Amino acid sequence: MDSINQQQPEHNHEDLQQADAVKKIQELAGKTNTCFFSTKLRAATVPATRPMAVQEVDDAGNFWFLSANDSNKNQELQEDNQVQLLFQGSAHSDFLSVVGTATISTDKARIHELWNPILKAWFTEGEDDPRITVIKVAVQNGYYWDNKHGNAVALVKTAIGAAIGQTLDDSIEGKLAV
Repeated sequence: MDSINQQQPEHNHEDLQQADAVKKIQELAGKTNTCFFSTKLRAATVPATRPMAVQEVDDAGNFWFLSANDSNKNQELQEDNQVQLLFQGSAHSDFLSVVGTATISTDKARIHELWNPILKAWFTEGEDDPRITVIKVAVQNGYYWDNKHGNAVALVKTAIGAAIGQTLDDSIEGKLAV
């Protein structure tokens, strides 16, 4: 099984835990400020997935979002607070999938810390809009796939591998345990 990875002449799997996992989460999530935020994971239907802007990834690996209290997402989180966040930093690398538990609060101090003026497009009354809630996603675990040396090196290695008929790619992947 996993014959492609077994053909690799170099190490391409590394599971990360605690501080190393948080660092990788911050690195990959930091390449884009948008993820796919999925709810209703345990439902008999397809999970509800929508793009969300990440306001912060803290030093514990928690994700922070601002959301409207009357949104479908907030209602779904009231029923089941298990979520999945999916990130793609570029077309060929920087992939991250995490699962965790979401909590909703109306902490005004935290709203102030996370506030960005562009959010007024959704919260028209500004930072004091009564609809604003904070969603914290406490990550339980995840999986990542990245390039070890960047996209340019990965492209060259893949091209050489194709030319000589050998699996050469620059990928690294593994489980994340926070």
